[in-house]
Amino acid sequence: MSLVLALSATSCAAQSLPAETARKSDACQRAIAMSDADRGLAVLVLKDGEPVCSSPRSMLDQPHELWSGTKSFLGIMAAIAVKDGLLSLDEPAAATLTEWQDDPQREKITLRHLLSMTSGHKSRVGRPPGYGKAVASDITAPPGSRFLYGPVPSQIFGEVMRRKLQASGKSGGPKEYLEERLFAPLGIENYKWRNGPDTKPLMPQGVVMSARDWAKFGEFVHSGGRIEGDRIVDPDTFESLFEGSAANAAYGLSWWLPRTSQSEDAVTATTDIDDHADLLPADMVVAAGAGDQRLYVIPSLGVTIVRLAELDLAAVLRGDQGKWSDYEFIQLALEAVDTESQTPSN
Repeated sequence: MSLVLALSATSCAAQSLPAETARKSDACQRAIAMSDADRGLAVLVLKDGEPVCSSPRSMLDQPHELWSGTKSFLGIMAAIAVKDGLLSLDEPAAATLTEWQDDPQREKITLRHLLSMTSGHKSRVGRPPGYGKAVASDITAPPGSRFLYGPVPSQIFGEVMRRKLQASGKSGGPKEYLEERLFAPLGIENYKWRNGPDTKPLMPQGVVMSARDWAKFGEFVHSGGRIEGDRIVDPDTFESLFEGSAANAAYGLSWWLPRTSQSEDAVTATTDIDDHADLLPADMVVAAGAGDQRLYVIPSLGVTIVRLAELDLAAVLRGDQGKWSDYEFIQLALEAVDTESQTPSN
Protein backbone atom coordinates (compact mmCIF):
# COMPACT_ATOMS: atom_id res chain seq x y z
CA MET A 1 0.00 0.00 0.00
CA SER A 2 2.83 2.41 0.87
CA LEU A 3 4.44 1.78 -2.51
CA VAL A 4 1.14 2.44 -4.30
CA LEU A 5 0.64 5.72 -2.42
CA ALA A 6 4.21 6.79 -3.14
CA LEU A 7 3.84 6.05 -6.85
CA SER A 8 0.51 7.88 -6.90
CA ALA A 9 2.03 10.96 -5.22
CA THR A 10 4.95 10.92 -7.63
CA SER A 11 2.57 10.71 -10.58
CA CYS A 12 0.49 13.64 -9.30
CA ALA A 13 3.61 15.74 -8.76
CA ALA A 14 4.82 14.95 -12.26
CA GLN A 15 1.45 15.98 -13.68
CA SER A 16 1.39 19.22 -11.67
CA LEU A 17 4.79 20.37 -12.92
CA PRO A 18 3.73 20.75 -16.57
CA ALA A 19 0.51 22.42 -15.42
CA GLU A 20 2.45 24.90 -13.30
CA THR A 21 4.91 25.56 -16.11
CA ALA A 22 2.02 26.19 -18.49
CA ARG A 23 0.37 28.54 -16.00
CA LYS A 24 3.55 30.56 -15.60
CA SER A 25 4.07 30.68 -19.35
CA ASP A 26 0.51 31.89 -19.83
CA ALA A 27 0.99 34.63 -17.22
CA CYS A 28 4.21 35.69 -18.94
CA GLN A 29 2.49 35.92 -22.32
CA ARG A 30 -0.37 37.92 -20.81
CA ALA A 31 2.11 40.35 -19.20
CA ILE A 32 3.88 40.84 -22.53
CA ALA A 33 0.54 41.20 -24.34
CA MET A 34 -0.61 43.81 -21.83
CA SER A 35 2.58 45.78 -22.41
CA ASP A 36 2.43 45.39 -26.20
CA ALA A 37 -1.17 46.61 -26.27
CA ASP A 38 -0.10 49.88 -24.66
CA ARG A 39 2.92 50.97 -26.76
CA GLY A 40 5.15 48.27 -25.26
CA LEU A 41 8.59 47.51 -26.68
CA ALA A 42 10.24 45.14 -24.22
CA VAL A 43 9.51 43.14 -21.08
CA LEU A 44 12.11 41.30 -19.02
CA VAL A 45 11.46 39.49 -15.73
CA LEU A 46 14.33 38.07 -13.67
CA LYS A 47 14.03 35.69 -10.75
CA ASP A 48 17.22 35.40 -8.69
CA GLY A 49 19.10 36.88 -11.61
CA GLU A 50 17.78 34.46 -14.22
CA PRO A 51 15.30 35.43 -16.97
CA VAL A 52 11.93 33.72 -16.55
CA CYS A 53 9.83 35.87 -18.88
CA SER A 54 10.93 38.09 -21.74
CA SER A 55 10.21 39.70 -25.07
CA PRO A 56 12.26 38.58 -28.10
CA ARG A 57 16.01 38.99 -27.62
CA SER A 58 16.26 41.69 -30.29
CA MET A 59 13.92 43.94 -28.29
CA LEU A 60 15.87 43.41 -25.07
CA ASP A 61 19.10 44.65 -26.63
CA GLN A 62 17.67 47.76 -28.31
CA PRO A 63 18.57 50.95 -26.35
CA HIS A 64 15.55 53.08 -25.50
CA GLU A 65 14.88 56.35 -23.70
CA LEU A 66 14.41 55.84 -19.97
CA TRP A 67 13.28 59.45 -19.58
CA SER A 68 12.85 60.10 -15.83
CA GLY A 69 13.95 56.55 -15.10
CA THR A 70 17.35 58.25 -15.31
CA LYS A 71 16.71 60.00 -12.00
CA SER A 72 17.06 56.78 -10.01
CA PHE A 73 20.71 56.54 -11.04
CA LEU A 74 21.29 59.75 -9.06
CA GLY A 75 20.32 58.27 -5.71
CA ILE A 76 22.71 55.39 -6.29
CA MET A 77 25.37 57.86 -7.41
CA ALA A 78 24.93 59.68 -4.11
CA ALA A 79 25.23 56.44 -2.10
CA ILE A 80 28.48 55.62 -3.91
CA ALA A 81 29.77 59.17 -3.42
CA VAL A 82 29.10 58.98 0.33
CA LYS A 83 31.06 55.72 0.44
CA ASP A 84 33.88 57.46 -1.46
CA GLY A 85 33.92 60.35 1.03
CA LEU A 86 32.75 62.95 -1.48
CA LEU A 87 29.57 64.10 0.26
CA SER A 88 26.85 63.46 2.84
CA LEU A 89 23.11 63.60 2.28
CA ASP A 90 22.41 66.21 4.91
CA GLU A 91 25.16 68.65 4.06
CA PRO A 92 23.95 72.00 2.71
CA ALA A 93 24.24 72.28 -1.04
CA ALA A 94 25.58 75.79 -0.41
CA ALA A 95 28.78 74.25 0.94
CA THR A 96 29.55 73.42 -2.69
CA LEU A 97 27.40 75.99 -4.49
CA THR A 98 29.09 79.00 -2.94
CA GLU A 99 26.80 81.43 -4.76
CA TRP A 100 24.01 80.15 -2.51
CA GLN A 101 25.81 81.25 0.64
CA ASP A 102 24.23 84.17 2.50
CA ASP A 103 20.88 83.39 0.84
CA PRO A 104 18.47 82.58 3.73
CA GLN A 105 16.38 80.12 1.71
CA ARG A 106 19.01 78.42 -0.41
CA GLU A 107 21.35 77.94 2.56
CA LYS A 108 18.78 75.54 4.04
CA ILE A 109 18.69 73.23 1.03
CA THR A 110 20.47 69.91 1.58
CA LEU A 111 21.43 67.26 -0.94
CA ARG A 112 18.65 65.12 0.54
CA HIS A 113 16.18 67.86 -0.41
CA LEU A 114 17.43 67.83 -4.00
CA LEU A 115 17.14 64.05 -4.36
CA SER A 116 13.69 63.92 -2.72
CA MET A 117 12.28 66.76 -4.86
CA THR A 118 11.62 68.86 -1.76
CA SER A 119 14.18 71.63 -2.34
CA GLY A 120 11.44 74.15 -3.13
CA HIS A 121 12.26 74.46 -6.83
CA LYS A 122 9.25 74.38 -9.15
CA SER A 123 10.16 73.42 -12.70
CA ARG A 124 8.46 72.24 -15.84
CA VAL A 125 8.63 68.51 -16.46
CA GLY A 126 10.44 67.68 -19.69
CA ARG A 127 12.21 71.02 -20.06
CA PRO A 128 15.50 70.79 -18.15
CA PRO A 129 17.59 73.96 -18.04
CA GLY A 130 21.37 73.75 -18.05
CA TYR A 131 23.21 73.29 -14.77
CA GLY A 132 23.92 77.01 -14.34
CA LYS A 133 20.34 78.10 -14.97
CA ALA A 134 19.08 75.37 -12.64
CA VAL A 135 21.32 76.61 -9.83
CA ALA A 136 19.99 80.14 -10.39
CA SER A 137 16.33 79.02 -10.40
CA ASP A 138 13.90 80.63 -7.98
CA ILE A 139 12.72 78.97 -4.78
CA THR A 140 8.93 78.80 -4.55
CA ALA A 141 8.53 76.93 -1.25
CA PRO A 142 10.56 76.48 1.95
CA PRO A 143 12.97 73.53 1.65
CA GLY A 144 11.38 70.31 2.88
CA SER A 145 7.84 71.65 2.88
CA ARG A 146 6.54 70.53 -0.53
CA PHE A 147 7.11 67.79 -3.08
CA LEU A 148 7.74 69.56 -6.39
CA TYR A 149 8.63 67.04 -9.09
CA GLY A 150 10.68 68.41 -11.96
CA PRO A 151 14.09 68.50 -13.63
CA VAL A 152 15.71 71.40 -11.77
CA PRO A 153 16.70 69.60 -8.52
CA SER A 154 18.37 66.81 -10.51
CA GLN A 155 20.30 69.29 -12.64
CA ILE A 156 21.43 71.10 -9.49
CA PHE A 157 22.61 67.79 -8.04
CA GLY A 158 24.55 67.25 -11.25
CA GLU A 159 26.34 70.55 -10.75
CA VAL A 160 27.08 69.71 -7.11
CA MET A 161 28.62 66.41 -8.20
CA ARG A 162 30.59 68.11 -10.97
CA ARG A 163 32.15 70.56 -8.51
CA LYS A 164 32.75 67.86 -5.88
CA LEU A 165 34.59 65.70 -8.38
CA GLN A 166 36.60 68.64 -9.67
CA ALA A 167 37.60 69.65 -6.13
CA SER A 168 38.69 66.09 -5.35
CA GLY A 169 40.97 66.03 -8.37
CA LYS A 170 38.95 63.41 -10.23
CA SER A 171 38.73 63.71 -13.99
CA GLY A 172 35.34 63.91 -15.66
CA GLY A 173 31.92 64.77 -14.28
CA PRO A 174 28.98 62.85 -12.78
CA LYS A 175 28.42 60.78 -15.93
CA GLU A 176 32.03 59.60 -16.05
CA TYR A 177 31.98 58.95 -12.31
CA LEU A 178 28.95 56.67 -12.58
CA GLU A 179 30.39 54.93 -15.62
CA GLU A 180 33.62 54.17 -13.80
CA ARG A 181 32.13 53.19 -10.44
CA LEU A 182 28.96 51.42 -11.58
CA PHE A 183 28.29 50.88 -15.28
CA ALA A 184 31.65 49.40 -16.27
CA PRO A 185 31.87 46.98 -13.30
CA LEU A 186 28.29 45.81 -13.98
CA GLY A 187 28.97 45.28 -17.67
CA ILE A 188 26.47 47.95 -18.70
CA GLU A 189 27.56 48.91 -22.20
CA ASN A 190 24.46 49.24 -24.39
CA TYR A 191 23.54 52.84 -23.58
CA LYS A 192 24.22 56.49 -24.20
CA TRP A 193 23.69 59.58 -22.07
CA ARG A 194 22.25 62.63 -23.81
CA ASN A 195 23.45 66.15 -23.05
CA GLY A 196 21.36 69.18 -22.16
CA PRO A 197 21.40 72.72 -23.57
CA ASP A 198 24.71 73.43 -21.84
CA THR A 199 26.35 70.29 -23.36
CA LYS A 200 26.46 68.65 -19.90
CA PRO A 201 24.80 65.25 -19.29
CA LEU A 202 21.10 65.49 -18.46
CA MET A 203 20.61 64.22 -14.93
CA PRO A 204 16.78 64.06 -14.92
CA GLN A 205 16.20 62.21 -18.19
CA GLY A 206 19.28 61.66 -20.32
CA VAL A 207 19.92 57.91 -20.31
CA VAL A 208 19.07 55.74 -23.33
CA MET A 209 19.57 52.08 -22.35
CA SER A 210 18.59 48.53 -23.28
CA ALA A 211 16.17 46.52 -21.16
CA ARG A 212 18.89 43.98 -20.46
CA ASP A 213 21.31 46.60 -19.13
CA TRP A 214 18.62 48.36 -17.08
CA ALA A 215 17.90 44.97 -15.51
CA LYS A 216 21.58 44.71 -14.53
CA PHE A 217 21.14 47.96 -12.61
CA GLY A 218 18.02 46.53 -10.98
CA GLU A 219 19.94 43.45 -9.89
CA PHE A 220 22.58 45.71 -8.37
CA VAL A 221 19.88 47.41 -6.30
CA HIS A 222 18.45 43.99 -5.41
CA SER A 223 21.88 42.95 -4.11
CA GLY A 224 22.01 45.89 -1.72
CA GLY A 225 24.58 47.75 -3.80
CA ARG A 226 27.11 44.96 -4.26
CA ILE A 227 29.36 44.07 -7.17
CA GLU A 228 30.93 40.61 -6.94
CA GLY A 229 30.24 40.63 -3.21
CA ASP A 230 31.79 44.04 -2.52
CA ARG A 231 29.38 46.73 -1.34
CA ILE A 232 30.26 49.93 -3.21
CA VAL A 233 27.58 52.07 -1.56
CA ASP A 234 27.30 53.51 1.92
CA PRO A 235 24.78 51.18 3.64
CA ASP A 236 22.86 53.84 5.58
CA THR A 237 22.63 56.12 2.57
CA PHE A 238 21.47 53.22 0.41
CA GLU A 239 18.64 52.45 2.84
CA SER A 240 17.68 56.14 2.91
CA LEU A 241 17.03 56.06 -0.83
CA PHE A 242 13.93 53.96 -0.21
CA GLU A 243 12.35 56.03 2.56
CA GLY A 244 9.64 58.52 1.68
CA SER A 245 9.75 62.14 2.79
CA ALA A 246 7.33 64.04 5.01
CA ALA A 247 6.13 65.81 1.86
CA ASN A 248 5.53 62.63 -0.17
CA ALA A 249 5.65 59.16 1.35
CA ALA A 250 5.54 57.62 -2.14
CA TYR A 251 8.89 59.07 -3.23
CA GLY A 252 12.26 58.43 -1.63
CA LEU A 253 15.57 59.76 -2.88
CA SER A 254 15.04 59.39 -6.64
CA TRP A 255 12.94 56.21 -6.27
CA TRP A 256 9.15 55.68 -6.27
CA LEU A 257 7.70 53.58 -3.44
CA PRO A 258 4.43 51.67 -2.85
CA ARG A 259 3.09 54.08 -0.27
CA THR A 260 -0.05 56.18 -0.10
CA SER A 261 0.92 59.67 -1.17
CA GLN A 262 -0.30 62.75 0.63
CA SER A 263 1.00 64.92 -2.21
CA GLU A 264 -1.29 66.47 -4.82
CA ASP A 265 1.54 66.37 -7.34
CA ALA A 266 0.33 65.63 -10.88
CA VAL A 267 3.20 63.26 -11.68
CA THR A 268 2.48 61.10 -8.62
CA ALA A 269 -1.07 60.76 -9.90
CA THR A 270 0.07 59.26 -13.23
CA THR A 271 0.63 55.83 -11.65
CA ASP A 272 -1.77 53.59 -9.73
CA ILE A 273 0.97 52.31 -7.43
CA ASP A 274 -0.09 54.43 -4.47
CA ASP A 275 -3.75 53.47 -5.07
CA HIS A 276 -2.79 49.82 -4.49
CA ALA A 277 0.01 50.42 -2.00
CA ASP A 278 -1.42 48.01 0.58
CA LEU A 279 -1.56 45.19 -1.98
CA LEU A 280 1.96 45.51 -3.39
CA PRO A 281 5.21 44.11 -1.96
CA ALA A 282 6.28 46.46 0.83
CA ASP A 283 9.92 46.45 -0.24
CA MET A 284 9.30 47.09 -3.93
CA VAL A 285 11.10 50.14 -5.36
CA VAL A 286 10.47 51.64 -8.78
CA ALA A 287 12.40 53.72 -11.29
CA ALA A 288 9.84 55.33 -13.58
CA GLY A 289 9.95 57.43 -16.73
CA ALA A 290 7.53 59.11 -19.12
CA GLY A 291 5.75 56.73 -21.46
CA ASP A 292 5.56 54.18 -18.64
CA GLN A 293 9.20 53.12 -18.67
CA ARG A 294 9.57 51.00 -15.56
CA LEU A 295 12.15 49.19 -13.48
CA TYR A 296 10.57 47.33 -10.56
CA VAL A 297 12.86 45.75 -7.95
CA ILE A 298 11.40 43.44 -5.27
CA PRO A 299 14.29 42.16 -3.10
CA SER A 300 12.15 39.92 -0.85
CA LEU A 301 11.01 37.92 -3.88
CA GLY A 302 14.30 38.02 -5.76
CA VAL A 303 12.50 39.67 -8.66
CA THR A 304 13.56 42.41 -11.09
CA ILE A 305 11.16 43.55 -13.83
CA VAL A 306 11.85 45.89 -16.76
CA ARG A 307 9.23 47.36 -19.06
CA LEU A 308 10.06 49.72 -21.96
CA ALA A 309 7.52 51.47 -24.19
CA GLU A 310 7.11 54.15 -26.82
CA LEU A 311 6.37 57.62 -25.48
CA ASP A 312 3.15 59.18 -26.77
CA LEU A 313 4.41 62.76 -26.59
CA ALA A 314 1.16 64.24 -27.85
CA ALA A 315 -0.73 62.55 -25.01
CA VAL A 316 1.79 63.81 -22.46
CA LEU A 317 1.43 67.37 -23.75
CA ARG A 318 -2.36 67.04 -23.50
CA GLY A 319 -2.02 65.91 -19.90
CA ASP A 320 -3.53 62.52 -20.77
CA GLN A 321 -2.47 60.09 -18.04
CA GLY A 322 -3.22 57.06 -20.21
CA LYS A 323 -4.51 53.71 -19.05
CA TRP A 324 -1.35 51.88 -18.00
CA SER A 325 -1.77 49.99 -14.72
CA ASP A 326 1.43 49.24 -12.83
CA TYR A 327 -0.55 47.16 -10.36
CA GLU A 328 -2.08 44.84 -12.98
CA PHE A 329 1.22 44.43 -14.81
CA ILE A 330 3.11 43.60 -11.62
CA GLN A 331 0.51 40.97 -10.70
CA LEU A 332 0.87 39.27 -14.09
CA ALA A 333 4.66 39.42 -13.96
CA LEU A 334 4.69 37.87 -10.49
CA GLU A 335 2.35 35.09 -11.62
CA ALA A 336 4.97 34.23 -14.22
CA VAL A 337 7.51 33.83 -11.43
CA ASP A 338 5.83 32.16 -8.45
CA THR A 339 2.53 30.32 -8.09
CA GLU A 340 2.44 31.00 -4.35
CA SER A 341 1.92 34.77 -4.82
CA GLN A 342 2.85 35.25 -1.18
CA THR A 343 4.01 38.84 -1.53
CA PRO A 344 4.85 40.74 1.66
CA SER A 345 2.45 43.68 1.47
CA ASN A 346 2.31 46.94 3.38
